Amino acid sequence: MTRDLIGRRVVAVHAHPDDESIATGGTLAQLARRGAEVTVITCTLGEEGEIIGETYQHLAADDADQLGGFRIHELAQALRHLGVRGHFLGGPGTFRDSGMAGAPSHEHPRAFVNSGERAVDLLAEQFEKLRPELVITYGPDGGYGHPDHIRAHEITHAAAERVDIPRIVWAVANRAPLERAAAEITQIPQGWRAAEVGELPGVDKHDLAVRLSEADYHAKREAMRAHTTQLWIADGSISRTNPHAAKAVSTNGMSTFALSNLIAQPLMDVEHYQIGRGAGVDSEDDDLFAGI
Repeated sequence: MTRDLIGRRVVAVHAHPDDESIATGGTLAQLARRGAEVTVITCTLGEEGEIIGETYQHLAADDADQLGGFRIHELAQALRHLGVRGHFLGGPGTFRDSGMAGAPSHEHPRAFVNSGERAVDLLAEQFEKLRPELVITYGPDGGYGHPDHIRAHEITHAAAERVDIPRIVWAVANRAPLERAAAEITQIPQGWRAAEVGELPGVDKHDLAVRLSEADYHAKREAMRAHTTQLWIADGSISRTNPHAAKAVSTNGMSTFALSNLIAQPLMDVEHYQIGRGAGVDSEDDDLFAGI
């Protein structure tokens, strides 16, 4: 791949560790390999996450409440696989994972949903420092309605009002290819289940499709694998975090993974985006920098 993006600057704003890898990992790896300076800004430590594997179950928020610190290490490993830099908004622990909609954890004074203007100020400072030409985040619904994803969208657009950002794109999942790929998982690990039609969040329209090379796909899979308390890759591997192997088979050759809900999902080899701010692109061109 040519290094045609040397000098270009990209920032991805994500809510929790692992979001960067699941939603945008292949794109970030590709942009970095093409020479762009890529920075991931993560807004919380993911303290409210559920934990896969019994080894570290007691780190959970309602027990030892140490998961956030553990996930700092997972994120650092993932970013190394992607070849990008990373920062926590305001520094590690400034804002706390708010949990799902309606969760009692929303009442925590540091919950990201309560971050107010301070989060906008901190992100605008990063935009001023990094001067990104392209910012990647979520759409208004956060992709699947998580309050922290929605808040990341809000502060990204608010900060962009203060700093000249040529383009913001929203990471989305295109429903049709996602459901086709999910239906092509022919062997599901014991204890997992297939996704029901319409269960995996997605959209019907996208503006850009980033097709992942073999190297991009490998980087994304290994970055996802680094988030061992949150993701289970069904390729027969085990880890210190989760000493159990799971193996899936798919007719399309894509890898299969699951979150703590153990719903089998395809690890897609195309990542889709909608234009959130700035000039659009020609429908024939799927380059995120086209026209900038």
